[in-house]
Amino acid sequence: MSRFEEALSAAGIVDVDVRRFPDGTRTAEDAARAIGCEVGQIVKSLVVLAGGMPTLALVSGANRLDLRRLEPLLGAPVRMAAPDAVRTATGYSIGGVPPVGLARPLRVLMDSDLLGHDLVWAAAGRPDTVFSITPQRLRELAAAKVVELSAS
Repeated sequence: MSRFEEALSAAGIVDVDVRRFPDGTRTAEDAARAIGCEVGQIVKSLVVLAGGMPTLALVSGANRLDLRRLEPLLGAPVRMAAPDAVRTATGYSIGGVPPVGLARPLRVLMDSDLLGHDLVWAAAGRPDTVFSITPQRLRELAAAKVVELSAS
């Protein structure tokens, strides 16, 4: 059982619909096309660094993360994390970072636009796997603070 699956099991979620797409779901557009859903239903898991400290931003696939919005929330200048920093912080590579089951606890911010969907799809630990979840359950599991993350 993967760390991701263990985290879900520990949260009492045992009937997760994890889907594998051999052609990959690395981008939001790829994932939406493979799943057959709207791009806005895809959860992009983006790691940013604020003062050297990693934070996970769960962003709607239809939106572009606005780093300037994060600076007042995180109290330091913000930049995107390099691939090696993403792996160190989460235990996963870019394109496969799930919102739960991370290598260490991280602050998690969630795009308010995700709440506009009945169901969203997030990475399940690999660049070719995703799982579905309600946005409200995602917020609970990830202990995420819901904020506006996209550029105006």
